[in-house]
Amino acid sequence: MTHNVLVLGGTGFVGRAVCEQLVESGGGAGGKVIVPTRRIMRGRVIQMLPGVLPVQADVHDEATLGRLVGGADAVISLVAQLHGDEADFESAHVELPRRLVAACRASGVRRVIHVSALGADTNAPSRYLRSKARGEAVLRESGLDVTILRPSVIFGAGDRLLNLFARLQAVFPVMPLGGADSRYQPVWVEDVARAIVLALDRQETIGETIECVGPRTMTLRDLVELAGRLAGTPRRVIALPDGLARLQALALELLPGEPLMSRDNLDSMKVASVASGRLPGLDRLGIRPADIVSVAPGYLGPQAGPARLDPWRARRST
Repeated sequence: MTHNVLVLGGTGFVGRAVCEQLVESGGGAGGKVIVPTRRIMRGRVIQMLPGVLPVQADVHDEATLGRLVGGADAVISLVAQLHGDEADFESAHVELPRRLVAACRASGVRRVIHVSALGADTNAPSRYLRSKARGEAVLRESGLDVTILRPSVIFGAGDRLLNLFARLQAVFPVMPLGGADSRYQPVWVEDVARAIVLALDRQETIGETIECVGPRTMTLRDLVELAGRLAGTPRRVIALPDGLARLQALALELLPGEPLMSRDNLDSMKVASVASGRLPGLDRLGIRPADIVSVAPGYLGPQAGPARLDPWRARRST
């Protein structure tokens, strides 16, 4: 088993699941799972896991990244930029992989698991997907022992997908939706994390690109409606034509904070996030992916979370 593992992006949604599964699998037994983060407070979500070591560090700094890689036997690369301008995407998806390759070569570290995205292509309509493809190329041409995973949209407890749509439907009487007909094969975060951990020590996956998808193809409208039903606040979904969708996205981009939707997101939606059938899938790693309709009720249903205690509270009050 791999000894010390460096997880870039380990405090994020997928990263937390990866750290948990590394611990559960014994993938760091006797060693460490090192998780750099620019804000050490974000490391609180994983710092109680045995063998997991959050460290305050900027992985975009070449010297810092070199030191981090030098203390590892393998690297899991999860950093992703969902919104921003061309420079933001280039920095996260292309320049960071270049620095990672240089650091691995300098330190003699060969094994890298890199998470990209379904639809990544240098001719894709969005900056996100084009930059993801360029980052893949950097790693694929590096001569390192690289495995690339391309997930569809990822769901799970604490996700920014179904939870967001559930919250919005709790507030708004209708749901105007751009890209309503865009297509996905939503995949459970635990299945993606398991694939990453399994691939780490599977030498036969070196040089492969594995598509990570669930068993069900759904439109964005389907996902929004599912979130509303499970949360108990179903709303009518109104599909916006492209022009209105882009105006909506532009307005959201101008609001303070991270936008709920951007024009680049809409461009990404033009590419179906479904398995191509040309590349291996999760079955390559012996994983039978979970269905979203089986998993999502566990964290969005009326008896999920604190609401599960409501019957007990009712009995106590009588």
